[in-house]
Parts: sequence; structure tokens; C-alpha cells
Amino acid sequence: MPEPRGELSYGVVSALRARPGRLLPEGDAVACAAPYGDDLQLALYLCYELHYRGFSRVDPAWEWDPELLRLRGQMERCFLAALRLDVGRCQGVEEALEGILVEPLSGTGTSHFLKDEGELWHLREYAAQRSLYHLKEADPHAWVIPRLWGRAKAAMVAVEFDEFGAGRAERVHAQLFADLMTDLGLEAEYGRYVDAAASGMLTSVNLMSLFGLHRALRGALVGHFAAVEVTSSPGSRRMAQALRRVGAGPAAVHFYDEHVEADAVHEQVVRRDVIGGLLEVEPWLEEDVAFGIEATGWVDDRFGDELLTAWRAGVSSLRKPL
Repeated sequence: MPEPRGELSYGVVSALRARPGRLLPEGDAVACAAPYGDDLQLALYLCYELHYRGFSRVDPAWEWDPELLRLRGQMERCFLAALRLDVGRCQGVEEALEGILVEPLSGTGTSHFLKDEGELWHLREYAAQRSLYHLKEADPHAWVIPRLWGRAKAAMVAVEFDEFGAGRAERVHAQLFADLMTDLGLEAEYGRYVDAAASGMLTSVNLMSLFGLHRALRGALVGHFAAVEVTSSPGSRRMAQALRRVGAGPAAVHFYDEHVEADAVHEQVVRRDVIGGLLEVEPWLEEDVAFGIEATGWVDDRFGDELLTAWRAGVSSLRKPL
């Protein structure tokens, strides 16, 4: 169980250590919490994790406890309202996709920094932070499958089949990332670095859980999936270059090499068949798909700024040292 970071997360941690029915924080605590702050994002992460692998010695009945769901709903409304305000009015899907299909000539993001200037300690920190995402990478996207139909469903399953290793456990992308962590001298257990992760990383993971757990947000989840697949290949190429430059082992490099090839193909399938198939059946979801694309970029850029601000100041981006 992660260590609390404020009143909200303290209340959730304390409740989960007891049996369901324990009193939880009141709505006032949500109203006072920063939407992207450590406290609310960790509390939300704890609630969401009950739908994944859960926590040792936590009663599984908490997953559907009405009071915990009530509190989670309040936090989600706070988070989603802030996102909609900060992302602003969304463009159409084509315009949203065009914004991420062409990279600027002079990149300034995290993968550019790591490729050009990153040292081994930067890459180890990045992998520790991103493990919260990559060790469950395809799972929340799979929640959209029963909510799709026809061409969109078939294409989504085809891409997810690759993400889950095409039937081979050692090729599951989450396992490949665990191998990368081992190559970098990190501990590869699921959830190992939650206490070290910055609020921006929790926000990034919570975003896909929020979209995945709500049928009403299925369009936004497809947009999130598209944004990840479209931007993955060039970013992965830079990450592979960064890891080779610092002398990382073959398993570390292999994870990103795999994504350079696989996601270049996935991008086409997602744009043409997943998004195209969804909007063919439910055209009214276009604005939601565009919101998912743009919200993903906004959250990832915010996390990248958090990392680069720390690294350029010569300090760790982690809350706890490795």
C-alpha cells in the first residue's frame, strides 16, 4: 500500500486497511484538493488499482463498495472538469490527429532530452516512473472492446493481440518493459515505484483508467489509444538511441525497438479502422475522440515539463531515491 500524500489519500489508505464499511473522507476534502495534485491523484490511483491487481491484505469487496465509489465519483468529476477546462474546446478528429502526426523540426520533449543529453540516471528515473504505465499498458484499453462493434472491434482486438504478445507470454509488452527495468538495474515488480512517482505520472495513468472504466467515455478512450499509438514510434526511436548511447543492455533497447516497428503499423490500423469504424457507427462521438487525443497530449506534456524542470536543475524527478 502506498504512503498517503494528504488528507484524501490518507483516508482511502486507512479505509482499505480495514473491512468495507469504514468511513471515508467527506466531499469537502475533494473540493479542497488540487485536481492534479499528489493527494487527489494518489487517492484516485488507489481506487482504480482495485480494478486491476489490487493490494495485498485488502478485502476484494472494496472494489464495489458504494461509499468508495461515491468518493471516487467526486474525485473523477473534479479531475475531468479540470481537464475539460485546461484542454479547452476540441477540434474535429482529423485536426486533432494532424496536430500529433507531424513533429516539429526542433523537438524539446522528454525523449529529445534523453536522446541528446540524458545520462543513465535520467533513463533509470524515467523507467521507474513510466513503469506505472507500461506494466499495465494495454489493460485499460481492453475495456473498450465490449463497447465497440464491427470494424472498430476487430481492429482494436488485432492491435491489442500484439500488445499482449500475440499469444506468447515472453513477448507481452508489459513483460518486455519489465525486462528493460531489470536491464537498467531496477526492480521490476508491478507497482514497485508508486511511492517514488511524481503526481504527473499518477495523472497520466489515472487518465486512461478514467476513460477505460466509463462506457460514457469510450470515445475518449479510443482517442487516448490513438494518441499513444500515433506518437509512439518516433518517440521510441529516440529512446532506443538514448539507451544505446549510455550503453544500456539489449533488453532495454529491445523494448523501444519493438515499439518503433509495431506502432508504425498500429497507427494506421487505429486511424483507419478503430476510429473510422467507431465514428461510422457512432458519429456523435467525434468530439469525445478528439478530447481523448488532446487530453492525452496535455497530460503527457505536463508530466514532461515536470521531469525536465527537475533534470535541468540537476535534481531527481522522483519523490524517493531509487
